[in-house]
Amino acid sequence: MRIVVLGAGAWGTALACAIADRHETLLWARDPAQADAMRLDGSNQRYLSGVALPVRLRIEADMDAAIAHARDGLLVLATPMAALRDLLLRLPRDMPALWLCKGFEAGSGALGHEIAQQVRGVAPCGILSGPSFAIEVARDIPTAVVAASADALAAAEVQRIFAHPSFRVYTSDDRLGVELGGALKNVIAIAAGAGDGLGFGDNSKAALVTRSIVEMRRLGEACGAQGETFTGLSGLGDLMVTCFSRLSRNRQFGERVGRGGRPVEIARETRAVAEGYPTARSAFQLARKHGVLTPVIDEVRAMLYEDKDVGQSVRDLMSRDLKPE
Repeated sequence: MRIVVLGAGAWGTALACAIADRHETLLWARDPAQADAMRLDGSNQRYLSGVALPVRLRIEADMDAAIAHARDGLLVLATPMAALRDLLLRLPRDMPALWLCKGFEAGSGALGHEIAQQVRGVAPCGILSGPSFAIEVARDIPTAVVAASADALAAAEVQRIFAHPSFRVYTSDDRLGVELGGALKNVIAIAAGAGDGLGFGDNSKAALVTRSIVEMRRLGEACGAQGETFTGLSGLGDLMVTCFSRLSRNRQFGERVGRGGRPVEIARETRAVAEGYPTARSAFQLARKHGVLTPVIDEVRAMLYEDKDVGQSVRDLMSRDLKPE
């Protein structure tokens, strides 16, 4: 099958590498200089250093040529959430599309499937999400993810295309729950990193993760998602890996905040996007809209956008009214 991955960041490159031996795969890079360097070096030194690109993987910087390659195939959108709407608008409306980004659109607060509905109508589309660090996928380390779509046949087709012995794909019809899980866990990861920056231990992080998944599920159900989705790969699974792993850029972002760094400066200095930073504001607004109690999300937003002292946020969380679990 012809597969085009739009976006040559770490995750896009890793996924393209993972399928290039089984499908006719093209990886599109926005920067022509980066595309030239990848062809010359046989690797993506900018975003995925140390991983050799498959010989069969085609590198392209011309988007029109890339889209033409995907005719009768599948387009995989591996760009940040901020670019999703513009990218979807450029695609043929009848071409199946799958995106990897997690978070809310700035301004509108829309999730990926909501953006797709606005610009593509009923065109086949879906989300691939779950605990999946790019470097581990590229190194063929066993990973499990979930493909979500309103179209069961489309989800099953994505499952068939991407599944292999070290990359297991489950399906789901709960697009809302899968995307909310992928977005909200990044906010919690910033809180986990802030705790690392303050020198907290495993007890603290276990408490944070446990209470946060309850918070995520509560908000998700209020929005209309299926509660059990949040105990699956795109919820609890992604939350665990993002909060505990040293590879997590959202956890790293939070750690710098916990050590006294200013969020706006950290974001400016960091090449990879920490989606939890803008998501904290959108998640807070969503919770207020639905009247849902989200104490962890509220404190992360206060730390990031109101300059609230991180230590004070911890004290406020720990001193909330006592109640049954």
